[in-house]
Amino acid sequence: MPRRNDLKHGVLLLDTREHTPEHERAVHRKLAEHLAALLRTDVVDQSVDEQDNLYYLPTTTLIDLQRYREQGIASIADFFGGLVTHPYMATKAISHPLPASATFPLGWTDDFARRASDALLKGYTVFSREDALAAAALLLREGELRLKPVRATAGRGQKVIHSLEVLEGELQQMDPDELAVWGLVLEENLSEVETFSVGQALVAGITCSYYGVQHCTRDHQGETVYGGSDLVLVRGDYDALLQLPLEDPLRLAITQARTYEQAAIAAFPGFLASRRNYDVARGLSGAGQVRSGVLEQSWRIGGASSAELLALRAFAEDPALRRVRASTHEVFGDAVLPADATLFYQGDDREVGRICKYARIRDYDHP
Repeated sequence: MPRRNDLKHGVLLLDTREHTPEHERAVHRKLAEHLAALLRTDVVDQSVDEQDNLYYLPTTTLIDLQRYREQGIASIADFFGGLVTHPYMATKAISHPLPASATFPLGWTDDFARRASDALLKGYTVFSREDALAAAALLLREGELRLKPVRATAGRGQKVIHSLEVLEGELQQMDPDELAVWGLVLEENLSEVETFSVGQALVAGITCSYYGVQHCTRDHQGETVYGGSDLVLVRGDYDALLQLPLEDPLRLAITQARTYEQAAIAAFPGFLASRRNYDVARGLSGAGQVRSGVLEQSWRIGGASSAELLALRAFAEDPALRRVRASTHEVFGDAVLPADATLFYQGDDREVGRICKYARIRDYDHP
């Protein structure tokens, strides 16, 4: 629990997006309520006084250290999410180096990709159509590539590219100004993919770290999207996680996630993150070789956050508790909730249709 002089006067949802769907707003409100319970305070709708000592729940990774420092976000004790200095740092654009002689935005550093090289798949980040074609020509020599819009979530918008001609058609549909600011990822395409989730959450003086496996589902348009995660969460940092009996692919995924995170801490001055999640893929390259690497980071609330907060609350309520199993579920259409489910949203969303989101604590592990 936080020290008395660190007690927050409320949890404030900070919606930094241009548009947030109805079902996501409802989920964010529920997450804020769980954070408030951890911090022994209440959810507030607005700051009443400039001197309010609030805890913030941003909907995206925050950009601009000075701006948010003035708002009261100066450490990981002040918010649930991440804070960086430049737009590209908030997305999967950091997961790859630039092709040779490429253009790049203000604040770009090659230091991150150098430090994180052991944790990355083959790929390039580009900020112009010309550089995208140059990078694709290199990647296509070894097989198909995957085009990944850097601000899309839940796997939406990604496409497998077989040729430069197909890529040219995709690039023509992109706003060059948007591309110049945020970038685009071109990455080797893997088959027979298994995606691990590795992460960490730090709230109210409690740290939990976890690993898990993601599941996919189909939305009402038939598109394959994130459907939930099965997680094992431990009290403590990544070292506590690595002390568990793990199979080699999973141990490598955790090590790669930690390498990726340490590279960000070293390469991005002022970087803060109290919620850290990494998607790590393992699969076969075009040449049939087994490849493993971090696909992207999520320094903001995400699909696993409901399970993270349920676990943190369990750890807060029982100091002897060392490990829990939890799961998140996103169901398009009607859903029958298990008896132990914590509901975060169920209803007919105007944009995505009928959807249900819930989380479960499966079991508890004491020493």
